[in-house]
Amino acid sequence: MDQVKNQTKALSASARSVSALSAPRFDGDFRARLYDLLRWRRDVRRFKRDSLPAGIIDRLLGLACLAPSVGLSEPWRFVLVEDASRRAAIRTCFETCNKDALEMQEPDRAALYARLKLSGLDEAPVQIAVYADRETVQGYGLGRLTMPETIDYSVVTAVHTFWLAARVEGLGVGWVSILDPATITEIVDVPKEWIFIGYLCVGYPQAEDDTPALVRAGWEQRHAPESVVIRR
Repeated sequence: MDQVKNQTKALSASARSVSALSAPRFDGDFRARLYDLLRWRRDVRRFKRDSLPAGIIDRLLGLACLAPSVGLSEPWRFVLVEDASRRAAIRTCFETCNKDALEMQEPDRAALYARLKLSGLDEAPVQIAVYADRETVQGYGLGRLTMPETIDYSVVTAVHTFWLAARVEGLGVGWVSILDPATITEIVDVPKEWIFIGYLCVGYPQAEDDTPALVRAGWEQRHAPESVVIRR
């Protein structure tokens, strides 16, 4: 028994040593570049129509799947929408929802809203419908008994991971949310129980800027981080 205990201790110590040796160290240069990445991640609305390199989307989706998920449930479901007729139906859905959104704007905002380019659906070479599968058995329900929406939050972290990874590759991502979830689910033919998270347009941006387009357009301004931090 003592021999087993000693072997276990030795293996544990070895594992800790290997882990310590293999853990990356992120220096100041890396941190500075990471901060640049976070600042230059933009919600892109205008894309070049150029095709993307073979395999790049599969690689980016693989990185997206490294995102944290509640109970290691990995509830994200990515639907690559390639069929022209489905894309056209999604474009029609957007136009209907966007018209309704325009009519809801205050008069002083309506003209500005009408000038915003809010889709990218006509140009982006890659389009992905993103869903959360709340019924997944993976993870055995850990961490979501009282907050089942953590499944959805997990998928959002995967989207953000994908977004940053795409930016590193020089690609832009636009998250289209002016869509009717039930209509999109019917168009892409996935289980009705899945929760629609968003529709991503992916491609090379026509222009790049470190300032959000909505700030440049005068729609809204960024606020200081301390304005949203509450201390108790």
